[in-house]
Amino acid sequence: MNRRDLFQKSSALGLGAALSTLPRLRAADKAANKIKVAVVALGRGMGHVQALLALPNVEIKYLAEVDPARLEKGLKVVADKQEVSCHGVKDFRSFLDDKELDAVFIATPNFWHTPAAVMALQAGKHVYVEKPGSQNAGEAELLVMAAQKSGKLVQMGNQRRTWMKEAIEALHGGAIGTVRYGRGFYYNSRKETGALAIPAPADLDWNLWQGPVPDEPGRDLKKFAHYDWHWLWHWGNGEMGNNAIHTIDILRWGIKGEYPVKVTYNGGRYFYDDPQETPDTGNAVFDFGHAGIEWVQSSCHARAAEKPLSEVIFYGDNGTMAAGRDTWTVHDPKGAEVSKGKGAGGGDPAHFGNFIEAIRGNARLNSPIDEGQKSTMMCHLANMAYRSNTVVRCDPRTGKILDNPEALNFWSRSYRAGWEIKI
Repeated sequence: MNRRDLFQKSSALGLGAALSTLPRLRAADKAANKIKVAVVALGRGMGHVQALLALPNVEIKYLAEVDPARLEKGLKVVADKQEVSCHGVKDFRSFLDDKELDAVFIATPNFWHTPAAVMALQAGKHVYVEKPGSQNAGEAELLVMAAQKSGKLVQMGNQRRTWMKEAIEALHGGAIGTVRYGRGFYYNSRKETGALAIPAPADLDWNLWQGPVPDEPGRDLKKFAHYDWHWLWHWGNGEMGNNAIHTIDILRWGIKGEYPVKVTYNGGRYFYDDPQETPDTGNAVFDFGHAGIEWVQSSCHARAAEKPLSEVIFYGDNGTMAAGRDTWTVHDPKGAEVSKGKGAGGGDPAHFGNFIEAIRGNARLNSPIDEGQKSTMMCHLANMAYRSNTVVRCDPRTGKILDNPEALNFWSRSYRAGWEIKI
């Protein structure tokens, strides 16, 4: 055999060996790149489950839920679409020591967001936490501190940070010139609170559902779970934490604001005589000095006769931009439409996918928790203004309240013994 024949034979053998090992290498790479996750709470959490099942190379290893019926339903959905079995548990703390688990998705009631996220971070997990991420201003600070200390990734579930990237890029690119003001809207037709529209089952573990929150004397929570706890100050943070956070975040992003210098929130519970404590109608206004934003709320009247151009509207020197989810329209100062745009969108899987790819090192978070909690803090400041019946003035560098002891009464909360958050 001459040198040429030997070289050709060796090359062929080498190529054959390479080709034979390539599928195994790719399989190994794929296995190494698999992200194993858990979802906690299966109300809004079912949206998490569906989004995660749509993403490649993600395994839902655990579901946690205190409502047995919800847990059974969730496990069936996963089993129908995922080859690997999923473990169902009542208490999410039971899987935090699993070294294979990469990330925890938290879709609990708001009062659980920060305590659950901190526990997961301290167990070494990445965290995706639903909006608002904290029930009060003190928790907003604690959550950011915990994330920074852990070195793990934390994404907040305000999906418009992914859906509306192109719209904000157009806005910041000068679509309407210098942006002076922004308005967001939330209209709905909510009914009486405590009417058991989403009743809790008799076998719900109330102790674990309540978790870190102290008992509220004289309150029977069975009328308010699974949903109407939102409208009780001891448990929820009203429409601010439930829906305003979505549009307020986009408005703050659009005007390039950090923290406001002045906050007001006026309104009331006008439509029903019931146990609801948070307002169903109101206007929250945030002054940033260089620009301002406003959130307009009508939770119990859809105001169909005056439908806004979109869920957020920006006003600039050269016109108006109306933006919603993944579309936007620009009007000139006289109101004539001059352009339209549409972004990539992608629904929940796009925002969840951004988090998963960030864990893999392939992307930057679209809504890192330190940025997300700046917007959540605005919601807390508005609620403190409403509850104290005062104008809240802030340090624009930190969001700290200035000279307002009445509002500061609502900065943080107490916890049940043994549930205190420790960073």
